[in-house]
Amino acid sequence: MTETIFALASGSPPAAIGVVRISGPRAGEALERLAGGLPAPRRVSLRLLADSEGRELDRALVLWFPGPASATGEDCVELHCHGGRAVIAGVLAALAGMPGLRAAKAGEFTRRAFLNGRIDLAQAEALGDLLSAETELQRRAAQAGVGGALSRLVHGWRDEVLALSALVEAVLDFADEDDVAALPAGFEGRHDALARAIDEALRQPRMERLRDGIRVVLAGPPNSGKSSLFNVLSGEDAAIVSPVAGTTRDVIERAGSFAGLPLVLVDTAGLRESSADGIERIGIERAHTQLALADIVLWLGPEGQGPAGALEIQARCDDASAPRKRAPDHVVSAVTGEGIPALAGDLAERARAVLPGPGSVAINRRQAEALEEALAALSERSSDLLLAAESLRAARAAFDRLLGTAGVEDMLDGLFGRFCIGK
Repeated sequence: MTETIFALASGSPPAAIGVVRISGPRAGEALERLAGGLPAPRRVSLRLLADSEGRELDRALVLWFPGPASATGEDCVELHCHGGRAVIAGVLAALAGMPGLRAAKAGEFTRRAFLNGRIDLAQAEALGDLLSAETELQRRAAQAGVGGALSRLVHGWRDEVLALSALVEAVLDFADEDDVAALPAGFEGRHDALARAIDEALRQPRMERLRDGIRVVLAGPPNSGKSSLFNVLSGEDAAIVSPVAGTTRDVIERAGSFAGLPLVLVDTAGLRESSADGIERIGIERAHTQLALADIVLWLGPEGQGPAGALEIQARCDDASAPRKRAPDHVVSAVTGEGIPALAGDLAERARAVLPGPGSVAINRRQAEALEEALAALSERSSDLLLAAESLRAARAAFDRLLGTAGVEDMLDGLFGRFCIGK
């Protein structure tokens, strides 16, 4: 990484402030050229910025972070400029004209932080989740990951595996010595406790549920009130409401938040045995697909005919001609709003039960796969100490992959490509 990179790290102009980041071996040189010298490290300084022709660009606050004690582990500079379009364009053009500098790619600052050991892979993934967080629960879970909650847990497990490995190796290397003849009495207990801790982490709700939202699918026959209820719950007229049966032909999705919890509401085509309309038949097939993907189903059809576990919804309670259910979970009206707050509260409670709780460590699919490998290795119990040592080595390798210290090169482009320019 001999190149020095730069980018606008704040929001698109115009804005009150525009923050330009520079990272790499020529970051200090770039600051000297722009500001006429280097300020004291990690001290804010007001400087006049000028281009190579001496033309004034801006009066800005500048910060100088010599590596490796910086966000990326390299020499870094931050320029806190006025956020006008012309100002930012001028500063970026001046940097682009300097030898050895180029515009950064998406996620390149964070990638350098990872490669230089400032953060591990679990923290980098959490940072990506933090950037895309839209609810308070998503933010808190991602912030815990950025702060190293999962990393500390995995490092602790890895240290325990190393300690157990040392005990096994001691017996293998010094079995003929009187003082090291067998594994200590506490070895099995520590081994089992480690496996239980990993198993417990794997049983927790996954980060994808929190990131993608709980899928709430509204289903039932045509004209059962699905689209009207969907519009009320989503807070917008996203679905066409009509007395004509079969109006909804396709799947309509809207992401929303109930009590700070991420939900995805899904309106579907009316379900019926057959239809002469080819387009409607496609819509019905897609509705069945959505039911298979649903976390929660709101069933507006005949009582007892919905999927197992679905919430029985009696819709259109303001309409005396609408069908009635004997024991509905909720009685609602999209017209008067009756029952809607109770239904929304129930959805939030059900979502809360299957999402990572505040303060809990949430793992994603990649991390879960690594932990499953570690647990499988620990589960391969053997009286042969050579095999036991190999199982512990395999568990340690799985932890290394989770943290990004080994075997992750093939997925880095995909990970950091999710980040914005300047991050």
